[in-house]
Amino acid sequence: MQRIQNEPRTDWVKKVEELGFLYHSLDTIYWDERAYYKFSSREVDELEAATSELYDMCLAAAQHVIDNDLFAHIGIDAKWKNYIINSWNNEDPALYGRFDLRYDGKTPPKLYEFNADTPTSLLEASVIQWYWLQDFDKSKDQFNSIHEKLIAYWTFLRPYLKDPNTIHFACMQSSIEDSVTVQYMRDTAEQAGYKTFFMDMSDIGWDSQRMIWADLDGHEMKNIFKLYPWEWLTAENEPFSAHLLENTSSCWLEPPFKMLMSSKGILPILWKLYPGHKNLLPTYFSGDDKILTLGDNYAMKPFFSREGANVTLKGKGIDTSTPGDYGKEGYIVQELCPLPEFDGNYPVIGSWVIGQQPAGMGMRESNGLITTNTSRFIPHLFE
Repeated sequence: MQRIQNEPRTDWVKKVEELGFLYHSLDTIYWDERAYYKFSSREVDELEAATSELYDMCLAAAQHVIDNDLFAHIGIDAKWKNYIINSWNNEDPALYGRFDLRYDGKTPPKLYEFNADTPTSLLEASVIQWYWLQDFDKSKDQFNSIHEKLIAYWTFLRPYLKDPNTIHFACMQSSIEDSVTVQYMRDTAEQAGYKTFFMDMSDIGWDSQRMIWADLDGHEMKNIFKLYPWEWLTAENEPFSAHLLENTSSCWLEPPFKMLMSSKGILPILWKLYPGHKNLLPTYFSGDDKILTLGDNYAMKPFFSREGANVTLKGKGIDTSTPGDYGKEGYIVQELCPLPEFDGNYPVIGSWVIGQQPAGMGMRESNGLITTNTSRFIPHLFE
C-alpha cells in the first residue's frame, strides 16, 4: 500500500460534474486527485475477504441482539423491537453497507465501524474514481464493481419488493451530497428497469383513511428508498414515526433491521462473540469494567454519531476530540488503533457491500486521526 503524488487532470472539474458529482469542492477540497493509493492484488484480496467475513459476523451479531433482547443495550427503544424483528424474520430487502477499516498493507484490516443504514460517498467510490482511472491508466485495475452490482441487485430484488415496477427515492434535498447520492441510486434503479420518483423526506405523507404512505399526488408509496437515518425516523419528535407501526404494506430501503447494525453498540457485541478476531478491535460498552483493560489507550464514540462527531481519542501522545450533538444515546469504548500515516495524511478505507457481497472501496483522507466531513476522497488502483 503506497500513497503516490499525482498531477490532477486539467479538466477534472468539468469531467466530474458531467457525471453528476456536484459536491467535489464544497467548503474545501473534497475530491482530491493530487494523489492516489496503490495496492497489490494480495492486499485487495485481503480487504475483500475481511469485508465478506465481517458482514457475516454482523448478521450473526444482529441475531444475537434479537435472541437476547439487547435492543436497549445498543440504543434502540423497546417500542421498535417487534417492528425490527418482523423486518429481520421477513428478510426484508437490503441493498448496501460500508465498513470503515484501518489498513496499512502490513497488518490485517481492523474494523472501526459499520455504516449499515445511510452510507454516503457512494457515487465517488463507484463512478467518479473509476472514470479517473480510465483517464489516468486503463491498464491498471481498481477494487470497484459497485455500479454493476447495484444494477444487478436491483434486478434481483424485483420479486421481493412490494411493487415490482416503481420505487420512490427520498432524502433531505437541502443537502446537496444526499441529493446527488440518492439521484445516483435512482439512476441505477432506472437502469435496472424501474420507474422512479424523487422527493424530499418532508413530502412523504400519511393517508389516515387508507393507512398508507403517499406522495404529493396521492399515489401509494410501496417501495421507499430513504437516505435518512432510522434513528431520526423513529425519534419521538418525528411526527410520522408512530405510523411506521401501523403500516406493513410498504418496503423501506434500507430495512428496519438495519437499525441493529447501524448502532455502534453492535461493536462490543461483535467483540464478545468473536474475541481476539484479527479484524476486530477490543470494544466495550461505556459502563463495562473491562474498559479498564484498555488503560489510557482508547477511542470513545456515541452509538449514532456521524462524520466523526463527538469522538474522543486518547493514547500515547494522542489526546483529541471533536464536538457535536450526539452522546445522549450512549457510548462505546474501543481500543485505540490509530490510522496509518502517509506523509502527514491519514487514510481510512470504506469497503462496500452490495447485496451482501464485497463490491469495492473508497478512501477518505484526513490531516488528523479523526475522519470528519472535511476529509478528502482519494482514488485508488491496484496491480
